[in-house]
Formats: sequence, C-alpha cells, structure tokens
Amino acid sequence: MSLSDSQQRRPQRQSVFSGADPACIDNDGHEENGDSSDPSLPPPTPAAAGQASRHWRDVFWLCVFLLHLLVFGFALALLGINRFNRADRLNIDRFTNLTGGANFSQASFVQYLKQTDTAELTETYWPFYGVAGGASVLLAWAWLSLLRIRASQMMKVSIHILTTYLAVVSVLCFWAEHFFWGVVFAVGAALQFLYVMSVLDRFPFTMLVLQKAVKMVLAIPDLMRVAYAFMIIMLCWMILWSFGISGVIASSLDDSGCWWLLVIFSVSLFWTGAVFCNTVHVIVSGMVFLVLMHGNVSAASMPSKPLLKSLRYAVTTSFGSICYGSLFTAAIRTLRWKIRGIRSKIGSNECLLCCVDFLFHLVETLVRFFNKYAYVEIAVNGKGFNSSARDAWELFQSTGIEALVAYDCSGAVLLMGIILGGLLTGTCTGVWTWYKRSDKLIMVGSTAILMGMILVGLAVVVIESAVTSIYVCYAEDPFLIQRWDAEFFDQMSEVLHERLQYRSARARQVMDQRFDQLPDESHV
Repeated sequence: MSLSDSQQRRPQRQSVFSGADPACIDNDGHEENGDSSDPSLPPPTPAAAGQASRHWRDVFWLCVFLLHLLVFGFALALLGINRFNRADRLNIDRFTNLTGGANFSQASFVQYLKQTDTAELTETYWPFYGVAGGASVLLAWAWLSLLRIRASQMMKVSIHILTTYLAVVSVLCFWAEHFFWGVVFAVGAALQFLYVMSVLDRFPFTMLVLQKAVKMVLAIPDLMRVAYAFMIIMLCWMILWSFGISGVIASSLDDSGCWWLLVIFSVSLFWTGAVFCNTVHVIVSGMVFLVLMHGNVSAASMPSKPLLKSLRYAVTTSFGSICYGSLFTAAIRTLRWKIRGIRSKIGSNECLLCCVDFLFHLVETLVRFFNKYAYVEIAVNGKGFNSSARDAWELFQSTGIEALVAYDCSGAVLLMGIILGGLLTGTCTGVWTWYKRSDKLIMVGSTAILMGMILVGLAVVVIESAVTSIYVCYAEDPFLIQRWDAEFFDQMSEVLHERLQYRSARARQVMDQRFDQLPDESHV
C-alpha cells in the first residue's frame, strides 16, 4: 500500500468530544454547516453529541479492580498495624509458622511473646520507604522539568547509561554475596546491550518522534498538571502500601513466607500503578487528539472544558477498560520488543529462526487484542478495550502504518528511562538500608525499585500518550499531522515509504527462496 492510498483514508468516526452532530458529518469525515433539509432545526449541543456515545465498558474488570483495592488495602493496613509501636498487636503471629513445623507448642509461643520487646516493628522499615517515595517524586519532578529544556539529551542518557548501571548493580550484588540478584541484573544488562545494538539504526527516527511528542505536550500545559495530580494520588496509595509491606518485613515469618507476600503485594502495586498510568494515557490521548483535530489548543472550534470531559470519561465509563488492559499490555509490549530485536539479528540459523518466528507470531496475535494504541481509541470513541485494540491494529494494518509503528522504538526508550528511575530510587533506599539493616537489603531495595518505576512512569506516560495519538491521527487522516507540522509529516512519509519498500523486498526474497527449494519437474 502506498502513502497516497493511506492519505485517501479519512476518519469515519466522530470524536465524542466534538460539538458536531454525527448527522452533520459527510462521507469524507468533514463537518457540514447543518441539516440542509431543515435549516429551522436548532444546532446540536456539545453535551448531547458527547454523552450519547458513552456507555460503561468492561464493568466486570472495574468491579474486580475496586474489590482488589478494598481487599489489599485492608490487608496492608492490618499487617502494618500488627507491628506498629508494639509487636503482634493483633495476635496475627499465632497463625504463622515460627519454628518451622507442627512442633510449635503453646509454651514456645508464650516464650516468643516474652521476647516481643526486642522484635522488629513496622516503623523500623517504614522510613526506608519514605526515602523511596521522596526519591521517586524528586526524579519524576526532575524528569518533567528537564523535559522542557533537555528532552533529547535525557532520552540519550537513558539509553546509554542503563546498561552500565545494570552492570554496576550486578557487581555490587555479587560483592554483597547476593548471587541470584547478581545474575538477574547481569542478564538484564546483557539483554539491554543486545537490544540497543539490534535497533541502533532506528534511534534517529525514534528521537524525531519523541521530540515532536514533547513539542505537543509542552503546547498543552494542563497535561503536566494531570501528571502531577496522579502522582500525588499514587503516592497516597504507596504510603498505605509501604506501611503494610514494612509490617510484612518486620513480621515473624521466615524469608520464604515474606518473599511470597512481597511478590503478591508487588503484583497488586504493579496493577494499580499501571491503571493510574493508563488513566493518564487516556486523558492525555483525548486532549492530543482534539488538538490535532482542531489545529491548536486555542482554536475557536475546540469544545468547552475538554480536559474535564476527558478526565470524567477516563475515571467513569472507560475506567473498566483501563483496568482490563492494564493487566496484560505492559508485559506483552516488553516481550514483543525483545523478540523483534532478537529476530532481526538471528541471521541464517533456520532452527533458531523457526522457534523465534513461532514466538513472534504468537505475540503478534496477542498484540492484536492488547496494545497501547487501544487507549487512544478508548479516549476518542469510548469502546471496550478489546474492540479498541482490534480497531487500532486493523487501522494500522489497512493503512500500512503498522510498518512505521514497528520501526519506532519510542516505547522502549521511555521504558529505559522508567527502569533507570527505578534503579536510582532503589539505590538511594538500598544505601541507607545497607547501613541500618543489611540483612533486609534485597527485600527493601527490590520493592523500592518498583515504587520508583511506577512514579517515574506516571511522568513518562505523558510523552508516550502523545506518541500513540500522533500515530493514530496519522493513520486516520495524514492531513491532521501535515497541518500541525508539515516538515514532520514529510519525514514520517519518507520513512513510511522506505519501510514499505523494505517489507516488499523482504517478502519477494522469502518467496524466491521458497521457489528455489521446490524440486525441478524436468528431473522427475
């Protein structure tokens, strides 16, 4: 498919934020001046046009997420209070295995109670997480602040320093005799290095897209305020979460039991953080899509209070879809990036190529139903998550934009910044923990890394939302991008043309190889 074919495609859908009546949209997606058949009819109101298209979606997952918050919030409060100021305040320790088996008698339990004055308390570890929260907020604020003046340099630092930082942390883990974590960070450093080497030629285009996304975000100052507001809300939940986690680490459970609880509560925090990030994603996507549709944020055709409308839709009718997509999207995206990087560097090893191709096609099938571009469709059209993901992916494939999306590494670059922010948070927390309680260094440090990644992710997602909105708008109607930035439109079109040519040449090469392998009929 050529670029001219994709340019002929015009959006057949009506933005729910628009003040136009769907009946006043012609077949090419442009507004008409009203109903020519009856000019006496009053013009439609913006509220009627927006609200008529909104229905509650994925309500089951909304209920699951809210129930999860209630259950885990109660459990975290209970575990934190049990060790606050006094050990075993709620007598929970009698349900734990303190001696390693059924030989734990009532006499030994009484003996344990006599020793509770020297037992560890919640407030022993809670200050460590205070450092983690403060460092995370400081890094997130610095990221958003430096975004205004040194965006390109920040992206490059994230790419080049992460591999080195992972390697240094790995060496420190080996030095502290934490061999498992040393191996984990060493493998992470190796994979990061291999991935960067495999996609090095894509970084110029990636940096171009990120710079234009930063330009879009800075043109809408309210988007920064949204990020700050959700950081504060997430930090409030983290206060409760770290309170309960401190109680878990201070509890009488053995290390195995503590780790199981830490993993469970970390998964809960990851889901909660992903929901908050994707809520910001939907809000920002709705605003960016509107700005591109109307030309600029101060255009006379812009609907009234668009940010409030986007926020209201994100936290009400579309919140269930956000909760559902947040469970799977991040993991599938990360797996897809790694497989693409490995696949491009395999060479002629047919056995390995066959295995990687199987995984690649499996992940591509999942991406069809779980991708980040669904959040733009959710923001604009209010559909369910799976429908939005499928529509976005089919739009990209039908217009050829999928070749451009696959070539872009902006999501991976932003993820590197998130991981780096988490590692810096974990380092700040780990240094203090090392001097106070070195035996709990890994438990506190690993959970602090997760806290840092989530809070920095809330800052980074503003840029990622702008990137996804730009691609969806380019697929819907390239004229929107051309009107916003003609030079950027020409650059995107040129890269798209190159990628489509590359794919065509590769497909011909594969077909030629298959025909060459067919038996020669003249010798049969």
